[in-house]
Amino acid sequence: MRIYVTQPLPEPSLGDLLEGATIEVGESGIGEDQLIGRVSEVDAILSTPPVPITARVLSAAPRVRIVANCAVGTDNIDLAACRDRGVVVTNTPGVLTEATADLAFALILAVTRRLHEGEALVRSGTWTGWKPLELLGVSLEGKVLGIYGAGRIGSAVARRAVAFGMTVFTVVAEDGPERFEELLRCSDVLTIHVPLTPETRGRFGDAELGRMKPGSFLVNTARGPIVDEAALVGALESGRLRGAGLDVFQHEPKVHPGLLSRPDVVLLPHLGSATEEVRLSMARMACEEIARLFRGEPANNRVA
Repeated sequence: MRIYVTQPLPEPSLGDLLEGATIEVGESGIGEDQLIGRVSEVDAILSTPPVPITARVLSAAPRVRIVANCAVGTDNIDLAACRDRGVVVTNTPGVLTEATADLAFALILAVTRRLHEGEALVRSGTWTGWKPLELLGVSLEGKVLGIYGAGRIGSAVARRAVAFGMTVFTVVAEDGPERFEELLRCSDVLTIHVPLTPETRGRFGDAELGRMKPGSFLVNTARGPIVDEAALVGALESGRLRGAGLDVFQHEPKVHPGLLSRPDVVLLPHLGSATEEVRLSMARMACEEIARLFRGEPANNRVA
C-alpha cells in the first residue's frame, strides 16, 4: 500500500497505524501541479485543509481508493469527483470540538476586551500605569451571542457563553431568512460555525454586515470565504462594527491588507484545533480510516 500525506503530521500516527505501508509526506505550500506529479502510484491520500484534492489530482491518481481528510471540513476536496470515481472520503469530527470552541471564545474575549491592544501597549514600553479610561472594552455579561451554525462546535461555544452570563441566539440551516435577520439585528457578538458550502460562501457581505447591530463584533473560526473581507474592512472603517476576531481568511494564507494594521481586529493563523492532543487525535483518526479501508472494514466517518 502506498500513501501520500500532504503535510507532516504529529506522531505517533503514520508509522504506528499504517505500519508496513510506503508513505511519502509532502511539504507545506505544495501546489496542485506538484501534487499531481506525486500521486500517480498511490493507493490513498491523507489530505490536509490547505491542499486541494481536485478532479485533476484524482485523474492523476487512478489507484486511489480513499482520501482521508485531517479536518472536519471537506471544502478542499472535490466530493463529486470522488463519488464519480468511487473514492471514499472521510473526515475527523468530534475530537476538535472543544479546542475550537475554546479558541472561538478566546477570540471573543480578546476582541471585546482589547487584549491585542493592551499587550502591544505594554510591550511598547510606553505604558505609564493604570488609568480609568484606558482601553475600555465591553463586558459579556448580559450581552447576546449570536451563533451562526449550532452544530458540535457552535453548541460548545454556546455552553461557554452561558457561563459568562450571555444570552444565546442560534441560527441553523433549516431556519428561514427572518431568523437570520434577527441574528444580525440582535447579536452583540456574532460567531460563525458553519461549513463552507455554495450557500454559505460570501454569506457575510456588504449587505449583511451593514444590517448587523451597530457596535457589534464578528468572530470567524469556521472558513474564511464565508466572510467578504473587503466588506468587513468597510464595516469596521465606517464604525458599524466595533471589532473582529478571525482565525481563518478568505484567501488563506493571504489576509486583506485593510485588516492587518487595524488594532480592533485580532488575527490568528488557523489555530482552532491547534493543541498537541487534538492534532494528534486528528492525525490518528485519519490514519485509522485508511487502515480500516485496507482491512476491508467500513469507514467510521465517511462523508462521500
